[in-house]
Amino acid sequence: MDVATLRIKGPGFDELPDWDSERTLVVVFFPPRWSGALDQLATQFPRSQVVGCSTAGEILDGVVSDDSAVAAVVRFDACGLASSTTTLGPGRRSFEAGSRLAADLAARARRGEPLRAILALSDGLGVNGSELARGLSETLPPGVVVTGGLAGDGDRFERTSVLHGSVARSGAVTAVGFYGEAVDVRTGSQGGWDVFGVERAVTRASGNVVYELDGRPILDLYREYLGERAAGLPATALLFPLALRCSRETTHSLVRTVLGIDEAERSMRFAGDVPEGSLVQLMRANFDRLVQGASDAAAMTALRDDPRQCLVLAISCVGRRLVLGQRVEEETEATLENFGPRARQIGFYSYGELSPAGGGTCELHNQTMTLTAILER
Repeated sequence: MDVATLRIKGPGFDELPDWDSERTLVVVFFPPRWSGALDQLATQFPRSQVVGCSTAGEILDGVVSDDSAVAAVVRFDACGLASSTTTLGPGRRSFEAGSRLAADLAARARRGEPLRAILALSDGLGVNGSELARGLSETLPPGVVVTGGLAGDGDRFERTSVLHGSVARSGAVTAVGFYGEAVDVRTGSQGGWDVFGVERAVTRASGNVVYELDGRPILDLYREYLGERAAGLPATALLFPLALRCSRETTHSLVRTVLGIDEAERSMRFAGDVPEGSLVQLMRANFDRLVQGASDAAAMTALRDDPRQCLVLAISCVGRRLVLGQRVEEETEATLENFGPRARQIGFYSYGELSPAGGGTCELHNQTMTLTAILER
């Protein structure tokens, strides 16, 4: 297995190694304005699987920047690869999109090369991430690891795009399947946010749109908490995500972050489902705990002393970047400290992260650092 990573400061990918093959994966995370300037990749790597998405910031090893692309080229020795793409369709049918991708990639498994893992990259705005994760998980054979993330658009929340081959488009989901016993995929995902205030019941909601908490319009409640920052909605709501529990008996909580607001209905749209009847509590950041969360996510992969060549995909939420500010590279550097000397890391700041949760099933997460380490045995 060979891995090369680099940052590209202008459209044009001539610096990428000439490793085109049926066992080569090319991953590119790019600024939204680059969406129409990526067709060279498919020409340069006609036999390879080429995927990527737009970002709210690009990560190369420990360095975070904007207005550049980061790319990884991985040439496997024995791992099989296949990719698939689909549109979310009218009505944002995210479950169906995930199910279609999973079925397509599962059907491509060959004798001796079972499907072992999937990396999924989705449009970040026109998607219900929890439904997408459920569609993938419920359709796949048992034991297939699913990770990935939702594309970003800085703090603008206007347009995101996903790359498959030579085409980057909005409203799409792309997934890569990894096949065979040789591939080794490890994951880790942690947050680091603190809950505060009272826990409230979701008294009116539909899918990922919340109208009322404890009988009050959710947008009014957020405005009270945000104060002067309310003028910057929806971006400033990233500083105060929700901790979600399905019931009072549930000990495990998920994090939900805001994607948009509706002034007329005084509602808020989240990256994933917030079921009616569930319980939510506001969260806020603790700088040191965010960085420690990133370090803990890397430690979960158990690869600190592993001497093998390794690609690490780091997907962190844009809300974490807004909170960490000038200290943002502390979390990306903390991840690298927990990998072996031959690990190479690229990644992006996202509108949501896909990763296995406590029970091993993929779920949508928000405000986490989610890591996917890809190696060969």
